[in-house]
Amino acid sequence: MANETLKQIVKEKYGQAAQRVTSGDSGCCGSTAARGGRDPITSNLYAAGETAGLPAQAVAASLGCGNPTALADLRPGETVLDLGSGGGIDVLLSAKRVGPTGKAYGLDMTDEMLALARDNQRTSGVGNVEFLRGEIENVPLPDGSVDVIISNCVINLSADKDRVFAEAFRVLKPGGRLAVSDVVVRGEVPAAIRKSVELWIGCVAGALGEHEYREKLAKAGFEAIDVEPTRIYRVEDAGELLAGAGFDTDAIAAEVDGKFMSAFVRARKPTG
Repeated sequence: MANETLKQIVKEKYGQAAQRVTSGDSGCCGSTAARGGRDPITSNLYAAGETAGLPAQAVAASLGCGNPTALADLRPGETVLDLGSGGGIDVLLSAKRVGPTGKAYGLDMTDEMLALARDNQRTSGVGNVEFLRGEIENVPLPDGSVDVIISNCVINLSADKDRVFAEAFRVLKPGGRLAVSDVVVRGEVPAAIRKSVELWIGCVAGALGEHEYREKLAKAGFEAIDVEPTRIYRVEDAGELLAGAGFDTDAIAAEVDGKFMSAFVRARKPTG
């Protein structure tokens, strides 16, 4: 799929997701939550104590697959950037962690999500936050201006991940940290099955294999790269969708079960 076509699809999907939240329907596209069930991807990512005091719409708009703010070891006074910040939940949480002497940026290309995020910021009264309009492949910040980059199930949506990692490396300060949650694939999965599962995981997804993720980060210049599974998806999690797509879930179980996962990906920009 051409890059611009994919970007337009992602914009439309996440714009619709923002509109659903605004209208009071928090169902994620394609998820079991939209049908009244428990979504094994987006549910129970944040502890109640973390989200207490956040606007309800910020929590409802969370379409991620992890909780990078809890794992990124954010420190007071740091500057943090969230790639693909959506409704702003991770930006608002980051702003609390870095405190009034720090700064949290959110970057998103979807106008509806930016409007929702800015409304959530006003409601929360958090001042050390700025939401930027732009693409994660072209970050509108200067070189070496950010201590930490986070992202929550967004990098898999980019058609040019090499560019994403190169931009992340550029805007990080020497010694800066990348700490993202994303969908990662372990092992080989037949193309047709992979496409169906990826649609289930994130509306439009292009998850990297674990080794490919490491290789691309290293190519961009990162070191200390680590990929830590946080949730491993079983074949029954996507059983309804796969059956609806014409697959015999019993027959393909070995090709799918446990190969898709949410993972926490860490890397560091060298200090030299």
